[in-house]
Amino acid sequence: MENLQSLDQFEQLKSEGRTIFVFSADWCKDCRFIDPFMPEVEAKYTNYRFIKVDRDEYIDLCAQLDIFGIPSFLAFNNGEEIGRFVSKDRKTQEEIENFINGLN
Repeated sequence: MENLQSLDQFEQLKSEGRTIFVFSADWCKDCRFIDPFMPEVEAKYTNYRFIKVDRDEYIDLCAQLDIFGIPSFLAFNNGEEIGRFVSKDRKTQEEIENFINGLN
């Protein structure tokens, strides 16, 4: 999964096609829990681009987007937010895939 490099890149990526931003942090145990199966999720949903956002590096962006729990997912299609799976709870592969399946 590609890491977000800048706020400009965030604006560009959210405006181009289907992008799912995965908000995470190195110290977050629930974020490490999803690491082993996320490559499988990415391979299954190739119509989305997955971008990891380090919560600590982009804390102001997280606040602006109301991302106060991690791991969290925010999906855009050509600049329009089409879904969010935001909470502080641990997420299973099934829950993440159900979220993606529910996007329009």
